[in-house]
Amino acid sequence: MVQELEPVDVVTVGAGWTGGIVAKELAQNDYQVVSLERGGERDTEDFFTVHDELGYALRYKLMQDLSKETITFRNSVDDVALPMRRYGAFLPGSGEGGAGVHWNGQTWRFLPYDFEIESRTIDEYGEDKIPENMQLQDWGISYEELRPYYAEFEYTAGIAGEAGNLEGEEQDAGNPYEGPREQEYPLPPMMETPVLERFKETADDLGYEPFQAPSANLTEQYTNPDGIQQGQCQYCGYCERFGCEWGAKASPITTVLPAAQETGNFELRTHSDVVELLYDEENERVDGVRYVDRRSNEVYEQPADVVALTAYVLNNVRLLLLSDIGEPYDPETGEGVVGKNYCYQNFQASATGFFDDEQWNLYMGAGALGASFDDLNGDNFDHSDLDFLHGGNVALNQTGDRPIANNPVPEGTPSWGSEFKAASIDNYHSSVSVSAQGAVLPFRENYLDLDPNYTDQYGRPLLRMTFDWREQDRNLVEYIGPRLEEVMQEMGADTVDASTSLEGSFDITPYQSTHNTGGAVMGADPEESVVNNYLQCWDASNLFIPGASAFAHNSGYNPTGTVGALAFRAAEGIQNYLDEPEMLADPSS
Repeated sequence: MVQELEPVDVVTVGAGWTGGIVAKELAQNDYQVVSLERGGERDTEDFFTVHDELGYALRYKLMQDLSKETITFRNSVDDVALPMRRYGAFLPGSGEGGAGVHWNGQTWRFLPYDFEIESRTIDEYGEDKIPENMQLQDWGISYEELRPYYAEFEYTAGIAGEAGNLEGEEQDAGNPYEGPREQEYPLPPMMETPVLERFKETADDLGYEPFQAPSANLTEQYTNPDGIQQGQCQYCGYCERFGCEWGAKASPITTVLPAAQETGNFELRTHSDVVELLYDEENERVDGVRYVDRRSNEVYEQPADVVALTAYVLNNVRLLLLSDIGEPYDPETGEGVVGKNYCYQNFQASATGFFDDEQWNLYMGAGALGASFDDLNGDNFDHSDLDFLHGGNVALNQTGDRPIANNPVPEGTPSWGSEFKAASIDNYHSSVSVSAQGAVLPFRENYLDLDPNYTDQYGRPLLRMTFDWREQDRNLVEYIGPRLEEVMQEMGADTVDASTSLEGSFDITPYQSTHNTGGAVMGADPEESVVNNYLQCWDASNLFIPGASAFAHNSGYNPTGTVGALAFRAAEGIQNYLDEPEMLADPSS
């Protein structure tokens, strides 16, 4: 029997960065907010002295339980999709704080080019530059409109970095290619280690413009605008796939969720698995959500004036499809919007250097300790004679080489046995890698839909992912890869193993990144997008869907900074809607 609960002003589906930001902003404005999180509770104390690489990095203690819910995957529409039974390419989080607990902390603003990528490409190179099956589109918002929300996220999280394009000032550090900034980062950048110094000197000698990368690993103790205190990074190297025992890696459980709790207007319900959005198609609104308490198996309906769909990218899209909200995307006709423009991240260009006489102390590090250059990202270089668009951020990251999973050896070394062990020991502190985080642009054949053959524990269809590399991706790697090889050679490596080409189909088996994007994209046209520029659903005026599912393509950066900015933008839109529920949040409507 379904139990109907008392209505609230706002319910969020998920309590990660997006859900936490929306909850904090609305609760601080005296709205009653409930966040439903299908995983359990988490706190910084859970991670005290827990440097458990086996449990967290290799057995995925903070990740979604694939025995209860997974996706199916195929490379093309002609293939039969099969379930992802073990983790590989990406790692969706679960529990309070979501993936914001186990992320590395690498925090970027997308380039101004990204938000107007179609119109800028046409203006610069003409319409013929865009391949016929590439579904490039503008986001319906500009960098200038979004940048105040970027600043809100950076100061809430306590991002450490050096501004490279501060308005009204000349800078001799930072990223010269980033969009204009109105203020410095709240904290100074992370330390420059010997290997990062070597990388930056080499990049500078080769004509690039390197800088210390921005980081959510806090370089000083910090009190954010909400009065929330955070600790200082100790460079222990246990960031990726781990929670931070020091409270020094900004996450929802150290920032926005405590701030929401302090208001008295917020309730977090864990172990609450939302299975449906209660859609009233006739009135184009969502009356609330239906969820299952995973501990008791009781079913509840939570009515709300506004629903914020703030789960992980893939779960956002799946809930829209399961709830019959919006027109599902059809790759044969190109019509429909829900599931369209799925994109991943291209990490296939890289170079690893082995140094015979260097020791870099690589066991120390932090998730976002690194140096970068953006000369090969976005449209920062001329694409007139190139057979691809966009590019990638190039970085050398010192994230901490934990002892179990880090065994770098040169090509040709046996993968096990005494020779492998000896080479692992010899190279443990003397091998480093530089890589490009390449943009992935949307293609007609890459999309998300519901699988007709496989279901979850409740009997609902699993989400099906159809994705493969395109010539765009291969050409990008062939252009950037040799340049990374040159960087590593100039750094003085005695042996360099480089990845300079992208062969075969996309393989979901090895880990690459958790940067899934798209499927519920934003834009100015309901025929091409699911949400407007306040992340408000065109087909349900009281439904808001922030998060990376709104990205119309994936840039050459980590997505979290843009996810945070869009969440603050959505929170403003929700308040606009609650003040005037007859109006769309988008002022152009």
